[in-house]
Amino acid sequence: MNKPLVDTAQSPPMPNTSAPTHSTTAKPALMGIARQPILDAKRAIFGYELFDRSLNGQNFSAASDAALLFNLLSNADSEVLSGSNIIFINCTHQTLAGGHLELIEPERVVLEVPPLPLDKSSAEDIETYCQTLISVHKRGFKLAFDVEVLAPEYASWLVLASFIKFDISKLSAEAFAQAVGLASRTTPARLVAEKVETVAQYESAAKLGCTLFQGYWFAKPTLIHGQAIRPAQAAIIQLINLVRKQASTADIEEVFKRDPTLSYNLLRFINSAGFGLSCEITSFRHAVMLLGLKKLFRWAALLMTTSQAGGGSPAVGHAAIVRGRLMELLAAELLPQEECDNAFVVGIFSLLDTMVGLPLVQVIDTISLPQSVTDALLHDSGLLAPFLRLTLACENVDDVAFAETTEALQLTDHQVNWAHLQALAWAETVFSAK
Repeated sequence: MNKPLVDTAQSPPMPNTSAPTHSTTAKPALMGIARQPILDAKRAIFGYELFDRSLNGQNFSAASDAALLFNLLSNADSEVLSGSNIIFINCTHQTLAGGHLELIEPERVVLEVPPLPLDKSSAEDIETYCQTLISVHKRGFKLAFDVEVLAPEYASWLVLASFIKFDISKLSAEAFAQAVGLASRTTPARLVAEKVETVAQYESAAKLGCTLFQGYWFAKPTLIHGQAIRPAQAAIIQLINLVRKQASTADIEEVFKRDPTLSYNLLRFINSAGFGLSCEITSFRHAVMLLGLKKLFRWAALLMTTSQAGGGSPAVGHAAIVRGRLMELLAAELLPQEECDNAFVVGIFSLLDTMVGLPLVQVIDTISLPQSVTDALLHDSGLLAPFLRLTLACENVDDVAFAETTEALQLTDHQVNWAHLQALAWAETVFSAK
């Protein structure tokens, strides 16, 4: 049975975006954030790696980029750094020694530290930098290294490792197997397979001993011939269609009477602390009337993310919620409220093919949706399409698409970064409430 989505299913009050986005105070150099999810063996979100990137052709040192990212995180909502997910950040040795780490708390931050060139002077450099790593480690930061840390020269670093990452796009199958075997024998660090883009790669890495997986294989739809929309999904789709047609309360109430899971979620939602009602609501009709059609439509769209097939990745629902919230926040800068709500639905439904196991056009054909939502999802056109493109660029580290869509929408890096971190924080609250 799906657990209830409590008050987070209705959007919290829109934060005051004018303060961070239109402030007359000096802004940091242009920098955009991209993220990649890191999944555990159950295919649930374990954490994110956050990447920085410069816009408008400007180039910054890796140290200054990392410093900007630390500064941004230090000013983000507390949920970003206080939830259950771990945040991985690339940084240089100069950043580690530069005092920038004082800006953030270490408990949920993993610092990815690059190797040094192995040459005649490398032994001295490795030991010199090791002292910095020891200091950072004592402060509570976890450290991640790539496969090169398994070389004998890095023995003093290896004992500090909490994670070792293997870029499978750069390793042959034989080299990957040997490296994972060596790591398993020499360190208790968790092993992370990077650039995992197919189910076969995931299964191979898991079989070898990796317990964490980075890449977008989980979000790619696996279309099953003869698959049908499951009963739980069908009930939600029917509810959405009735709401969109502004059907009578009696007709909408009938859907809940026929689906125990749906009715359970509705009553738990309406009686959650977020509504602050003085008495418990036990009537479907009363609950529907209290919610109203707009909130009911949004709630049903969000609930769709929890009705995945048993073999689906829990990370898909999480990714969909981040997309929806990010699109909504970006649209809030430029569009009226109704289209902001539609932007949320576009983001949520952009992974429906993965959730349902059917082609997106086939699923959308069964749902009554606003034209702007359909145009963005099926035709990459219309008012909301650029917001979806920008949201996807934030996920897949597509620097060109990120720069082009940000410029086309006349958004600043500060606006996009703020919205991105807010979306991640909101997704944390939704999933912690499930």
